[in-house]
Amino acid sequence: MASWKQMPNGVVATPSPPPPVSAKHVSSHLRFPLVIATNLVLNAILLSFTSNYAAGDLSTVSRSINDWWEVGGTLLLKILELHLGWWGDFDSYDLVSLTLLTHGPPLYLLTTFYGIRPTTLLTKLALDMAAIYVPFRLFRPLKATHIVEAPKGAVSNRSVINDWEVSVYNSLLAAGIYGLTVYCSFMTWLPVYMIIHFEGLRDISGAHEARLPFLIASFIPVGIAAKSFLFTPATGAKRDLGDIRILAFNPETATLMETIEYNLWGYSKRTRVMIARTATLAALTFLNTWYQVALTVEGAESTGAAGWASVWATAAVLTGIVFWWVGHVDGVSN
Repeated sequence: MASWKQMPNGVVATPSPPPPVSAKHVSSHLRFPLVIATNLVLNAILLSFTSNYAAGDLSTVSRSINDWWEVGGTLLLKILELHLGWWGDFDSYDLVSLTLLTHGPPLYLLTTFYGIRPTTLLTKLALDMAAIYVPFRLFRPLKATHIVEAPKGAVSNRSVINDWEVSVYNSLLAAGIYGLTVYCSFMTWLPVYMIIHFEGLRDISGAHEARLPFLIASFIPVGIAAKSFLFTPATGAKRDLGDIRILAFNPETATLMETIEYNLWGYSKRTRVMIARTATLAALTFLNTWYQVALTVEGAESTGAAGWASVWATAAVLTGIVFWWVGHVDGVSN
């Protein structure tokens, strides 16, 4: 069991709990390659079980991927996601949330404008989430912010991040931001943009007939994932040496490089975590959505895919900003 102790400078050392039993005797150098291998194998197995169910629907709107660069690009994007997850120090909860947030937009496009059955797309999304959850759960321990029973010294604001009312309100808040962003796009520029840049678009009525309350309700799972990936880790972040350097910064004695570092990155640990995770979410959302739509959806132009991706990347950035503001209200410690 991990030990927890109070340091003299007030910063709490919070070592991660030991990895799951199955990974205890696996060399640390082998864990990331095993994560990649496990993910790819699980993807292949799960897709083989559901291919008969999902292939028929998706084949009607999908362009075939035959060129080596298309296959290689898809594999490279998958490895990039795993690489960011591993070296970004994310756990299995983080990656499940991130997968829902970044893989959902291309699927939402298909069900809204191409008439693909929601059950088909939800099945595919569930497979992607399972394939990334299992290897990270096997080879990486959960973070203290995702452990309800973690000791008080392990996380900051434990009573806040584990409070069910706060969780519900923040999940609804994030769902509202995503819903409002998509709704405003539907009511303004997006329908005409899609007609121009998506050849063979089946039905545009999903944009014109959208109702904000129903959009927000449908995005509740997205809100839960955003709360888990953004709000919980940032609000639960403990002060570190960076916070001490910020407090000790003296512009009269600091070197040029220290001054530049302070001006560019002289934020609290909570703000740094929020910025890093929001940037990761927005970038991966845009990249994955653009690539999947441009590569796999028949008739989709690269420009059209970029426009669709920008809606969801914008929602991610706005959610991060609002969560940062919520995390700095009275009653939440720094």
